[in-house]
Amino acid sequence: MIKKFNEKKNISGNFIKKSREQKGISRVQLSIKLELLAIYLDRSEIYKIEENKLPIKDFELIGISKALDIDLNKLKDLLD
Repeated sequence: MIKKFNEKKNISGNFIKKSREQKGISRVQLSIKLELLAIYLDRSEIYKIEENKLPIKDFELIGISKALDIDLNKLKDLLD
């Protein structure tokens, strides 16, 4: 059984998508940046994360935040 919060498999997907789009980075480009950090997510997996359809692992979230230069502290606002 996959756990959910407010019917979502993750709560950071929308935030990741918005950050990625603001920086003008495609899912393929993000996938390449993550590969340089030894995190292997293809564009379809990134899509599923962004649409809250795929759980995200802690190391993936850290890698994405590094690749997109975003502050993880902003994620706590998503819980409010």
